[in-house]
Amino acid sequence: MGDKANPHPGAAGRATAADHPASVRNVVLVGHSGSGKTTLVEALALTAGAVNRAGRVEDGGTVSDYDEIEHRQQRSVQLSLVPVEWDGIKINLLDTPGYADFVGELRAGLRAADAALFVVSASDGVDGSTRMVWDECAAVGMPRAIVVTHLEAARADFEEMTRICAEAFGGDDPDAVLPLYLPLHGPQGPDGHAPVTGLTGLLSQRLFDYSTGERKESEPGEDRLPQLADARNRLIEGIISESEDETLMDRYLGGERIDVKTLIEDLERAVARGVFFPVLAAAPAAEGARQGLGTVELLDLITRGFPTPFEHPTPGVTTVDGEPRELKPCDTDGPLVAEVVKTSSDPYVGRLSLVRVFSGTLRPDQTVHVSGHGLADRGHEDHDVDERIGALSTPFGKQQRPVTHAVAGDLVCVAKLGRAETGDTLSAKDDPLLMEPWEMPDPLLPIAIQAHSKADEDKLSQGLARLVAEDPTMRLEQNQDTHQVVLWCLGEAHADVALERLRSRYGVQVDVVPHKVSLRETFAGKAGGRGRHVKQSGGHGQFAICEIEVEPLPGGSGIEFVDKVVGGAVPRQFIPSVEKGVRAQAAKGVAAGYPLIDVRVTLLDGKAHSVDSSDAAFQTAGALALREATADAKIHLLEPVAEVSVLVGDDYVGAVMSDLSGRRGRVLGTEQTSGGRTVVRAEVPEIEIGRYTVDLRSLSHGTARFSRRYARHEPMPPQVAERIRQEARASA
Repeated sequence: MGDKANPHPGAAGRATAADHPASVRNVVLVGHSGSGKTTLVEALALTAGAVNRAGRVEDGGTVSDYDEIEHRQQRSVQLSLVPVEWDGIKINLLDTPGYADFVGELRAGLRAADAALFVVSASDGVDGSTRMVWDECAAVGMPRAIVVTHLEAARADFEEMTRICAEAFGGDDPDAVLPLYLPLHGPQGPDGHAPVTGLTGLLSQRLFDYSTGERKESEPGEDRLPQLADARNRLIEGIISESEDETLMDRYLGGERIDVKTLIEDLERAVARGVFFPVLAAAPAAEGARQGLGTVELLDLITRGFPTPFEHPTPGVTTVDGEPRELKPCDTDGPLVAEVVKTSSDPYVGRLSLVRVFSGTLRPDQTVHVSGHGLADRGHEDHDVDERIGALSTPFGKQQRPVTHAVAGDLVCVAKLGRAETGDTLSAKDDPLLMEPWEMPDPLLPIAIQAHSKADEDKLSQGLARLVAEDPTMRLEQNQDTHQVVLWCLGEAHADVALERLRSRYGVQVDVVPHKVSLRETFAGKAGGRGRHVKQSGGHGQFAICEIEVEPLPGGSGIEFVDKVVGGAVPRQFIPSVEKGVRAQAAKGVAAGYPLIDVRVTLLDGKAHSVDSSDAAFQTAGALALREATADAKIHLLEPVAEVSVLVGDDYVGAVMSDLSGRRGRVLGTEQTSGGRTVVRAEVPEIEIGRYTVDLRSLSHGTARFSRRYARHEPMPPQVAERIRQEARASA
């Protein structure tokens, strides 16, 4: 695990198709934006010999962040797979975005991986969102390790960062988070900063010097050993406390010297079981250097300490009818079960699906069954369809390297899956199966858009469909009340990337317009109206008169129509016509153009003509009567109210409650949860929380999350309603 006497200087090469799950490691890199995940991936690829000394692949591009949008955004915005080979093991490195708006890409990476590397910047520390992801991994027992980067910063302190990580991630057992190496510092510069030039292994007590750009091993000086003693003893005790050999601690405390090989084997087992979390240091290689600091140690940790796909529990699998199906872990000869974890469009290859194979073996030109169930809340309709897949390949930057197969446990790119979407299951045509979907955050920022021109309008629906198929954290809404096309996103950066992809990938230019909330109207009290539709202008005339009474009903009642006509004043065949006219006018609104709800309309009287009365005439009269009833009536504007639940750290509860009150919200109560967090429940008008996902992130420094659901419509305050009416009149 990096503490070996010979670090395999020649163990490098390009990843190809793995032949057995035991020779695969799937590792996701997690950390806040700017922590150095992408730089670390490129450093590992360089050390493994997958890129040249300039950190480039053969076509001149980088192995990660090769998308033009990422270049413009100056940050990762999507999940990237970088496969490398080390010591005969294929390592699938999954580089995830650190910015909160792209947490969907992070969740996809967690689904595809068997272990996680948490990348922490020595200059920035551990943020709240990283702690939340750590807790998610802990809940499912995912093995983890911590990599400290940016040690070149002037005030970087590896020992202090190790202490912070133990406090943040250790929970009740800080000794489960300990370093495997201590940094070796070079001479101090003029600013007093001594750069890290090497590492000293605490178990092997060997020195690994990277100052020349290549890893060189030697014995540390005698003066160095006492400095290591405390950290080494603590590490040994931490490893032994997690050992499956219950006699080991007694032997150690009794003074017996424990063999280093035994300690390393116990360490590897503890890491793979997700009960011990080593801390390592890493840095990119200097210009012209072959190896970055700590990269050999990290690759050894991944290949020897992280679990194989055999040790990763398979997510729940059922038949397409919902019957549970038991599968052997990573059975290469078992029934095919694979999952699309990412969908993208390549300008040269077309649509590409990144797939994790959980059972069986996937081969090119195979006909598979594509199942997508249980994703309706993400905007995906259920579907079951057979598709013939195209070529299989493994990505490397912009390149796609063909492979002959993908065994259970491996990741592969599949071409020509025209119907499959992110989250869908691929299985055998004659044995269709379905995997339970992974948890996705709800998109809560609405972005209303419209086509920029007629040419864009023709391409808009297809472009939006492709966009949503690629990203299940985005939801498309065609609002029937406001007649707006709304993209629900996770944040402003997420929306910016979506609109940029529409423009650059699909050639669709759109304009962002103000988002409208679905308002309603209702009567505040009783009112009467008379609808008179009489026309005599040659030919067949039109004659219909009706008198109605309108009164409010409790919320949720809708429109109730009552017939109280006596004496046949309105012929029976025309009463449904009056109701039809009333309901049509109610749908259009009577005051500000919003649908009328929760009223009872009673038809009291009317007049008809034996020749000129008709269905159309009484429909018109009914609509006119309802409009006239508003002349002397007070009309309430109703706004939708959402029930909001905010999960926030205790330090920010007061600020969140104050902010909700400032949004005309009513706080219903709070509930203490684990991890020093509180759930705040409130009812807030939807018009006040259009940008709440952005504002809450700023208010809580990215540590809070919220959910919302529609509760009811209720009257707006008069001053707000008047402002809305003025805006409606201005836009009419």
